Amino acid sequence: MTDVVDSDELLRRIQRARCCALQEKHRWRDRRDGLGPTDPDGAREAAVRVLSYEAVLRVLDEILTPGRHAEEC
Repeated sequence: MTDVVDSDELLRRIQRARCCALQEKHRWRDRRDGLGPTDPDGAREAAVRVLSYEAVLRVLDEILTPGRHAEEC
């Protein structure tokens, strides 16, 4: 990737990534809640993915609003 982007475009890309991660987190959470006892392995995998997207969201939030979430750590 050799494209040069300005800070505004970089910020827009990070915000889009955060939006996508939030949507995926909700999608996997719904799947986890829907599977429950019928498919424990699938529910476990969905729960791991929810945790992964939560971690991604924490990182992107720290990039977008540094220090705002320091009390959560």
